[in-house]
Amino acid sequence: MAAVCHARKWSFRVFQVQVTIQQIAADPVVDLPFLPVPASRQLWPPAQIHSPQLPSLPLNNLPDPCRSTPPTTFTKQPVMVSGQKSVHIPVMPREVLHQLQLSPGLSVLDGTAGGGGHSALILKHISPGGRLVSIDRDATMLELAAERLRNEFPTQSNYQLYHGSYTRAAEFLSAAGLEHADRVLLDLGLSSDQLADRERGFGFDAGGPLDMRFHAAGTPTAATLLRISSEAELVRMMEDYGDEPSAKKIAAEIIQRRSRGQSIETTAQLEDCVQAATGQRRGAGRNPATRVFQALRIATNNELQHVEQMMTEVLPRILKTGGIAVILTFHSLEDRIVKNACKGHQGWQVLTKTPLEPTPAEVRLNPRSRSTKLRAVRKL
Repeated sequence: MAAVCHARKWSFRVFQVQVTIQQIAADPVVDLPFLPVPASRQLWPPAQIHSPQLPSLPLNNLPDPCRSTPPTTFTKQPVMVSGQKSVHIPVMPREVLHQLQLSPGLSVLDGTAGGGGHSALILKHISPGGRLVSIDRDATMLELAAERLRNEFPTQSNYQLYHGSYTRAAEFLSAAGLEHADRVLLDLGLSSDQLADRERGFGFDAGGPLDMRFHAAGTPTAATLLRISSEAELVRMMEDYGDEPSAKKIAAEIIQRRSRGQSIETTAQLEDCVQAATGQRRGAGRNPATRVFQALRIATNNELQHVEQMMTEVLPRILKTGGIAVILTFHSLEDRIVKNACKGHQGWQVLTKTPLEPTPAEVRLNPRSRSTKLRAVRKL
């Protein structure tokens, strides 16, 4: 039996990793994505967060991603993630609102709730009478979004938050009593709060273990992929998902360290491995491990597969005729999928002939927005 993490071939080659039962037993963090699941259940009413009950798996001692102990009270102190204050700033808010063309009474799906920044802006513009359904694969980010919306809209009940992938948007809309959405927003970038989380290793600045999973039990950890992938698989991953020019050197260094019994379990160890392989040291410019971290995160979370499925299968089904979808991308791989899906489908009217980008003023305020591209389409 094997769990397979894969991304469909688009303009990139297939990267596939098979995890054996013995490897799963050594690192029990694998479940089977995209299986049918029962209807969502509400974790606790004050947060309005719903989470799917995953089916039982044939392996013992696997963590239940829905099992949590919710806080009984919420304070209005700054939200904390792994000891850090929330620092997330929603990207291109003016452009997002302008392209969505919001008005009171509309139903809106925010497929990537993150810290709740965009969701809060949307809720202001569709009330009264509107409905907001926000989704996120990352339960920690969803709690931040719930906290923000409760604080900003303490008397409103016209929003629901669901824990899961936007590829299951139809299921979540149905659970909220909606068949379609008038507007859809997808912000495909990482939240600054995720990058600052010291427990999951999304970025090298915060440090921590190489976890990188959006969902606590959705896929093998990033460290597991580095431990079980062949040299050829590592090269393909870094080339296809990161355009890393030194992929062969870095893969060889990883394999050499593994042969010496030196596992790569933390962000610092991976960064050191990349520097040793390339001879490049971290300076004032971009960290030489940036592309490797991106590639490893994409592979760990099957990100491109989720984007492709959303754009080609789910979005055309859930968006009302005449409805508008706005998608924010942050690297060329996901942007190419979005662009091709929009231009290759006769059912779309492209509203942004060229993608919009953040203003220089926004980039100065929020440097992480610099690679953002915004595309908007209307369903015909």
